[in-house]
Amino acid sequence: MAFEFRGAGALDYYPCRYGTSRLMFRGPRRRLEGDYVAALGGSATYGRFVARPYPALLERALGLTVINFGCMNAGVDVFAHDDAVLDACRGARAVVVQITGAQNLSNRFYAVHPRRNDRFVRGTAALAALYPEVDFTEFNFNRHMLQTLRARAPDRFEAVVAELKSVWVERMAALIGAVARPVLLLWLADHAPGDAARAGLADAEPLFVDADMLARLQPLVAGVQVVVPSPAAQARGTTDMIFLETEASAAAALPGPLAHSEVAQALAPRLRQILLPPDPTGPCRL
Repeated sequence: MAFEFRGAGALDYYPCRYGTSRLMFRGPRRRLEGDYVAALGGSATYGRFVARPYPALLERALGLTVINFGCMNAGVDVFAHDDAVLDACRGARAVVVQITGAQNLSNRFYAVHPRRNDRFVRGTAALAALYPEVDFTEFNFNRHMLQTLRARAPDRFEAVVAELKSVWVERMAALIGAVARPVLLLWLADHAPGDAARAGLADAEPLFVDADMLARLQPLVAGVQVVVPSPAAQARGTTDMIFLETEASAAAALPGPLAHSEVAQALAPRLRQILLPPDPTGPCRL
């Protein structure tokens, strides 16, 4: 059964900060020293409503500290503009980056909140010119705004989607380059990257990201791990998740404990390969 607590603090995330970062991460706070793996991502990596998210399970499997830098509703911009997080990633042996949607980043059509990337801040002159009939002061969230634009004029909306896809690839490439460590991308969704029928839906995650976009990043990373939770994991819904009664709909949109277990099982062998020390008996190139 799902655990529905009516009291505050039903699940203690031990929120913490690292260095000069203004972002709140899931704790307990860890020391940024020695050997560790950094896990970047959005609400799924943070592990909202889950007692032991995949970074914690991965730590047990690897026998190596895994620091959870998951951030609620994060997009690429959250991490790309946070020097403290980037510095922590540069000290890691490897970095896992959960692939988040393309809607939550600033672009030539609109700006998002620098820390709460799902929040719509303002539209640009280019967006006003594309949709002169829309009052953009009515929107607080990117997804709501994008759904409205697509319903209003699907043909014009394609220009917005093309911009988001292009900027997403550029920002991801910049983030990977700034980390300067082996990066393993994690695709965690209820559909595969090549499922075009699902990739463009407004309620799909990661929104607008497709196989072609991942292919452009492939030469820059150590690998891409695709995890589509099993039918058993998806069927369990919010079972074993911990949430308030008012948070049931939010919990239903996130992976549960079984899905997190499947993610850790998929990532562990890939990371072991990345973390292997160079073979001293290997061929010597002069």
